[in-house]
Amino acid sequence: QVQLVESGGGLVQAGGSLRLSCAVSGSIFSINDMGWYRQAPGKQRELVATINNGGSTNYADSVKGRFTISRDNAKNAVYLQMNSLDPEDTAVYYCNAEVRLSLWGSTNGYWGQGTQVTVSS
Repeated sequence: QVQLVESGGGLVQAGGSLRLSCAVSGSIFSINDMGWYRQAPGKQRELVATINNGGSTNYADSVKGRFTISRDNAKNAVYLQMNSLDPEDTAVYYCNAEVRLSLWGSTNGYWGQGTQVTVSS
C-alpha cells in the first residue's frame, strides 16, 4: 500500500513564500516521475511542476521563475518551494508519484490528500 503525505500549506500574504513537502511510503520498488498539481475552487486540477528520477523538471508557465521543484530519492520525497506568491496561486496542492511496486510490475500513479495554500492580497 502506497501513501503520499503532504505538508507545508497554509496562509501567506502576497509576495511571501511557502515550501511544500510530500513523503511517499509503502512497499515501493522505484519511483519515476513526481509532481505537484493544484486545483482552485471551480477549476480543473492543473499541473504545477514535475520532476523525473534523473532530476529533469517541467513547470507550468504561470509558475516559472517563482516555484522550484526538487526531490530526495533517498527519502522518497518531493518538495515545492514557492516564492513571490500571488492570490492566483490559491488552491489545494496535490502531490503525485508514479510508483512501481516490484521489478516486473507496472507503474501506477498515486495522489496525496492535498494541502491548502491560501495567498491573501
